[in-house]
Amino acid sequence: MKLTPIKTHKITKEDKDILKILDKYIVSMKENSVLAITSKIVAVCEGRVVEISKTNRDELVEKEAEIYLSPRENKYGFHITVKHNMLIASAGIDESNGNGYYVLWPKDPQQAANQIRQYLKARFSLTNVGVIITDSKTTPLRWGVTGIALSHSGFVALNTYVGKPDLFGRPLHVTKANAMDGLAASAVLVMGEGAEQTPMAIIEDVPFVEFQDRNPTQQELDMLKIEIDDDIYAPFLKNASWRRGKG
Repeated sequence: MKLTPIKTHKITKEDKDILKILDKYIVSMKENSVLAITSKIVAVCEGRVVEISKTNRDELVEKEAEIYLSPRENKYGFHITVKHNMLIASAGIDESNGNGYYVLWPKDPQQAANQIRQYLKARFSLTNVGVIITDSKTTPLRWGVTGIALSHSGFVALNTYVGKPDLFGRPLHVTKANAMDGLAASAVLVMGEGAEQTPMAIIEDVPFVEFQDRNPTQQELDMLKIEIDDDIYAPFLKNASWRRGKG
């Protein structure tokens, strides 16, 4: 797998069109490659920013979250939230690299991924090209953040091993490899978390990715989700004091 970070100018709220940014910095893409693009610059171009001095962070998080835990329930004062069926801190709201603004998640990450894929496909005359919209997340009981995909388009997100034998012939019953989040974790590591100014990366040489010349179907998107009752971590999730947000 080959990852190439793409350096850009400092994306601010003066930037209004993500496709113009792609025009400026993505000069070529090969067949069977994937563009990773951070959710932050997509959101900034959508105007999904709120001036820090004019808003209350707690109220903003509770507005954006689907469900949330009070920030008083952890020592760091952050909300633990669920948004778009993902467990994430602060409903994805971030002030780093925001230049005085809170940056929210894109309004519809899936629509953004679909639009960017279709644009790249037409611009570079490609059949197979993938897109992931990325962010960073924490992992319970582990320091540090890793990348996660908010959305994907142009390839199969889950590589299933169900029904296939393991090394010693034992059939696998539940194993599925999340290619979408695996690509996101690699790309975010290369793009960086600070002042690198590389909010995009091109991923090439990915023989484990099954491309498809279309957007994912709703059924395919639903297959990525696990309801709390069905999650292996249900004993923790169900016993938390969740509050209903407005997201």
